[in-house]
Amino acid sequence: MNRRYEGVFPVVPTVFNADGTLDLPGQLRCVDFMIDAGSNGLCILANFSEQFALADEERELLTRAILEQVAGRVPVIVTTTHFSSAVCAARSRRAQDMGAAMVMVMPPYHGATLRVGEAQVVEFFRTVCGAIDIPLMVQDAPVAGTPLPAALLARMAREIPNLRYFKLEMPQAANKLRELIALGGDAIEGPWDGEEGITLWADLEAGCTGAMTGGGFPDGMRAIVDAYRQGRRDEAFDLYQRWLPLINWENRQAGFLAAKALMEAGGVIQCSAPRHPWPDLQPAIRQGLIDIARRLDPLVLRWAR
Repeated sequence: MNRRYEGVFPVVPTVFNADGTLDLPGQLRCVDFMIDAGSNGLCILANFSEQFALADEERELLTRAILEQVAGRVPVIVTTTHFSSAVCAARSRRAQDMGAAMVMVMPPYHGATLRVGEAQVVEFFRTVCGAIDIPLMVQDAPVAGTPLPAALLARMAREIPNLRYFKLEMPQAANKLRELIALGGDAIEGPWDGEEGITLWADLEAGCTGAMTGGGFPDGMRAIVDAYRQGRRDEAFDLYQRWLPLINWENRQAGFLAAKALMEAGGVIQCSAPRHPWPDLQPAIRQGLIDIARRLDPLVLRWAR
């Protein structure tokens, strides 16, 4: 609990074969590439990892295999979201026991309408945090549909000892980051940016200390964040402008398949397909992604050559 996690922690995509089975050798190459590309840490089993398409036993297999492959080279955040407090707590404890540095959890929700109230949200996070000793990151994302006002997040940070990190992914995230930092003070150990970095500049200006991006070009994202954190603000801004067309294409066009499409194009993995019933990338969208990436020469297109 003494280490503060900062920097670029991209989401690791889940790699499938064309028939939908897990491609474990490809998965481990993907992880090695992402570390070589400069990731300060990694996040696994997130929504951008297609966690919603994985069986429970596959989650366990991937967690163990990835943590063994990483072997302590960088810290790994494991997403353990579940509606049930008990199930989420058990998932989180297993992740800790396997070597996770942190867990990331959304508030309890199911489908478009099943939500719980603020009191139950607090008790949910209290229960999960009570089962682990490592930090917990609250993922405040629109997909959950659960209101998490900055005042509530700050209150939980003050009251729950290992709830210290917050990934904010919503319109005007920078405003909420500023409010959270002002309300929570020293209890807010990690105010983080999300959404693949589409709001990264505004969020850095608001005080974010970490960024959870897509996994296709950690080298580009790391350059931006490092320059900003080291006080080279003009350089960071120029770098953000340079990489923004690719960031935008991922966030607005290709979504969670962008990283795998780039990895396939560069030979890191053999197959970028999602798991059925999610459709594969439309060919023009895939080609647009690759065309923009080639102008930037990211490591992903050279690592396996």
